[in-house]
Amino acid sequence: MSVAQIWKVGQLRLMSILLPGLTVIGTAGQMHAESLTEARLELKNWTTAEDHRNMMEQLEIVRLRPGPSGQPTAPNAANYNPELANPYPDWPELLQTQTGQPVESADVWWQKRRPEIVELFESEIYGRVPESVPDVHWQVEEEADDRVVGTYPVRARKLLGVVDNSSCPDIEVKIQMVLVLPYKIQQPAPVLMMFGGFFGGGGMPRKAGEPAPPGRGGFGRGPATDPNADPPSVEQLIAAGWGYAVVIPNSIQADNGAGLTRGIIGLVNRGQPRKPDDWGSLRAWAWGAGRSLDYLETLPEVDSMKVGIEGVSRFGKAALVTMAFDQRFAVVLVGSSGAGGATPFRRHFGEALENLSGSGEYHWMCGNFIKYGAEESVRGALNANDLPVDSHQLIALCAPRPTFISYGIPEKGDANWLDQQGSYMATVAAGAAFRLLGARDIGDTSDYRTATMPAAGTSLLDGHLAWRQHLGGHEDRSNMKFFIPWANKFLHLSN
Repeated sequence: MSVAQIWKVGQLRLMSILLPGLTVIGTAGQMHAESLTEARLELKNWTTAEDHRNMMEQLEIVRLRPGPSGQPTAPNAANYNPELANPYPDWPELLQTQTGQPVESADVWWQKRRPEIVELFESEIYGRVPESVPDVHWQVEEEADDRVVGTYPVRARKLLGVVDNSSCPDIEVKIQMVLVLPYKIQQPAPVLMMFGGFFGGGGMPRKAGEPAPPGRGGFGRGPATDPNADPPSVEQLIAAGWGYAVVIPNSIQADNGAGLTRGIIGLVNRGQPRKPDDWGSLRAWAWGAGRSLDYLETLPEVDSMKVGIEGVSRFGKAALVTMAFDQRFAVVLVGSSGAGGATPFRRHFGEALENLSGSGEYHWMCGNFIKYGAEESVRGALNANDLPVDSHQLIALCAPRPTFISYGIPEKGDANWLDQQGSYMATVAAGAAFRLLGARDIGDTSDYRTATMPAAGTSLLDGHLAWRQHLGGHEDRSNMKFFIPWANKFLHLSN
């Protein structure tokens, strides 16, 4: 052994004494200290711009295309001309395997085609959930049986899902959830899990006897200043015998790129940046919903086979992703989800792929997604038509479970930016998977390329796949009175 090698071994042995947990193995003084080395890595405290730039460097992207502007007078204003909305009319095949085999049976769907679609969404759009995600321990922070929702007495429980952070003690993740059930239930209750946090929602209900807050907003999915507006969603659910659980997404993973080295994604990565196929915030929120369902499954007062998932806007995207990847969820209400949710990336109408691949919203997706917005890169220029999958296939992953796609109208604030027509086309295209699996679709079996969205207020609720554009704005409260009886029907619950 050379003098240099002897010196190196001596130094390493000294380190093993000074730093317990460091193991020196081999005559060359090799270290097996992965856990200690990772634990001692400096946690990144990047800005969103720094994190986005790092991912572009990993992907060898020189320049991205800017997304269209929502301002109609801007030079790059978004397109709202229907005649220009379908530059890529042929979407990826739903019922054909990657080798060209037609999918003509449920067995081929479950054993071959569905896993193919899942793999493509994981590798290219939403990212992979690591196998090493730590366990969650649930704690009851507060319980009360003197609360009301509207005028209905309820039992409420405030919960905290503490994630084991022994691998990286500097990062804490505590999932916040509130569970509310009707006060008197004769049998286990169905529960709609809701991604909350908007408009101050997600807290414990008020105590009986306390004055109600002004207006009818609260956790109603958007403030409702109209006295004739529908009651908040939670009030409608309790009145119908449902319970609800509110999960706060930001307690799982921050809604920005700067937070990617914190939250559950950062905890698993020990404060280091993501790799290109690591999960983004949408998938992380879905993971948190799954861990919340784990808890609900332990409660005898909850019918854990009849737990649904709901969200609006970015949380509508998260609700659809949750339903697609976690087959334990029995039903979903997808509210105004737009691109990354029910709206196809291949449409050229309002919000575009480039809006999500830029530094504003890229964190929702995995890093690989960014490359499809590249104008100049080692792979050349890529666009939405290069994606191997699209939103009709995401909706199809929910089949045959009841899936309700919901939108409002632009006149009330559910902007054209969301491309309601595109989501309708995707819902029509997804219907083939529902029919293959013995479920009913929305009833429109026309070619998705020419399918036309029905007038607002039209209910297509006869099937397991449902569509309704309500007459309200950027919320799904206005569809809740349609969702509940529809869900009751397909979950075999009494109305």
